Amino acid sequence: QVQLVESGGGLVQAGGSLRLSCVGSTRTFSRAAMGWFRQAPGKEREFVAAISWGVGNTYYTDSVKGRFTISRDNAKNTVYLQMNSLKPEDTAVYYCSAALGYGLGIVPRRQNQYAYWGQGTQVTVSS
Repeated sequence: QVQLVESGGGLVQAGGSLRLSCVGSTRTFSRAAMGWFRQAPGKEREFVAAISWGVGNTYYTDSVKGRFTISRDNAKNTVYLQMNSLKPEDTAVYYCSAALGYGLGIVPRRQNQYAYWGQGTQVTVSS
């Protein structure tokens, strides 16, 4: 069982920045691909960014490329999402997720590839 706990959400003005953190409970964290997803009110949950284990390959949805950066610190069992130049349309509940069993450098992008999820953290961007 993998437990994930997100933090770092909040209210920020458009153009501002936030850094989300997600701490994992498992000793296998370093072998897990990690992803961030988000769900806005009235919309389905969508992929935001992900990072592989090992070589740290990353992938971003087009709407956040150049503004968001995903990174990980395996010594701290933590994955981060640095969000810059935030826009009102980034407002959502952000979820951290973990995927085990994928090969070195693989970056899963589909929700059904992730077996473990955090409780979510709210990000609100005001205009």
